[in-house]
Amino acid sequence: MKAHKNYIDGKWVSSSSGQAFESLNPATESVIGKFQKSNKEDVKKAVAAADKAFHNWRDTPAPARAKYLWKIKDLLIENKEKLARLEVQEMGKVITEARGDVQEAIDIFEYMAGEGRRLFGHTTKSELRDKFAMSVRNPVGVVGLITPWNFPIAIPAWKLAPALICGNTIVFKPSSDTPLCAVELIKIIEKAGVPRGVVNLVTGSGNDVGAEIVENPKIYGVSFTGSKETGENILKSAGVKKVGLELGGKNVIIVMDDANLELAVSGVVWGAFGTTGQRCTATSRVVVHKKVKKKFESMLLNRVKKLKLGPGETSDIGPLINKSAVEKSARYSEIGKAEGAKLLCGGKPVKINGRGYFFQPTIFTDCKPDMKICREEIFGPILAIIETKNFDEAVKIANGVEYGLSSSIYTENMNFAFRAINELETGLTYINSSTIGSEVHLPFGGVKGTGNGAREAGILGIEEFSEIKTVYFDYSGKLQKAQIDNE
Repeated sequence: MKAHKNYIDGKWVSSSSGQAFESLNPATESVIGKFQKSNKEDVKKAVAAADKAFHNWRDTPAPARAKYLWKIKDLLIENKEKLARLEVQEMGKVITEARGDVQEAIDIFEYMAGEGRRLFGHTTKSELRDKFAMSVRNPVGVVGLITPWNFPIAIPAWKLAPALICGNTIVFKPSSDTPLCAVELIKIIEKAGVPRGVVNLVTGSGNDVGAEIVENPKIYGVSFTGSKETGENILKSAGVKKVGLELGGKNVIIVMDDANLELAVSGVVWGAFGTTGQRCTATSRVVVHKKVKKKFESMLLNRVKKLKLGPGETSDIGPLINKSAVEKSARYSEIGKAEGAKLLCGGKPVKINGRGYFFQPTIFTDCKPDMKICREEIFGPILAIIETKNFDEAVKIANGVEYGLSSSIYTENMNFAFRAINELETGLTYINSSTIGSEVHLPFGGVKGTGNGAREAGILGIEEFSEIKTVYFDYSGKLQKAQIDNE
């Protein structure tokens, strides 16, 4: 069994711990590789390499940095099928979705490479004569990137691409559930010729590797995607540094009585059971108008019963990521029944050929907004249906959770559509589309418990990985006093 190494200062090296951990195929429970069980000393070495490389990388003109991103994009295209099949093997994603994951990485490197010709600041008029005022962008410095397992190529790319184009150097910790995807992505970055020390990979646990990344005083920015609990701990531990958090959601689709039900059902099936419900934007609640509830449920149940559960190469729904995820989904299924929700289908773990972390697509109906299955993030294929009598009540239910990532409404009423855009407390709102499907040239992120105001992708992805410096150029030849000499 091959033991994959860390990537520090342009070299593949073993951890000073001398220990390794295994990554499993969630569909078969077979071992696909061993990886470095790194410690704080490994992180410190990576930070030292990134710190040493920073000044040369910062001083490389942004259009020149962009050339590396173009190369990475081309190599991702060349290796798209290989990476997609690796995702099927290591994460369990179905093959069509895995290809989409890699395509997101291609798209974000392409988009951020274009930003190398922009990285705009602003110019404005000074309040004084013979004085010029502007702002410019600078990199944050050494940044730490901590990524989850559910998009093992795309989410690292969403962080790596803007961090690189802005001139930062990087210490990257992937999830221990999908380290091989991270290793292969770093091999592509290495092949693209990115200078040594600019990108460093350290695998290992959150307690050892993650904590040191967050607390290390030479890391000036941290970008994290994961659970709300971990995000809160990062904010407590990071000290005075730039922190970007994306912490999940309890996303809702509202189905009004005038909705195209065929379209709405398709959106719900895709949102709730795509990626086996393991997306931060997954649809976990449907608030449906009482006039169409029975018909909607019948149509939905008919569609869901046709879904094929199995390994990602040949199925509609793949496995959950690990045993703990199966146990969590099973626990919430029991909670839903105990709370009085009606189970329409699913609710049980499944083994295929005696193996794998599979869970049946699960639908509860007659749910109440205050039930745990309607408020807490499950991150599995479990959907709660809540009845509503009108639009105002639907919005109240939708907003009645601590998260605020993605929302959707199916309606033919323009008034309802625009009111939903205005009133739904989420960072993303879709009209007549599912809660998933973000595009890389638009900002991604949420409000309330979903994060701390950071946005990824689009121009705001540049904001996360850059600092603004304001510049005043006084060519008057005399001392001028702002707010005093202009009275």
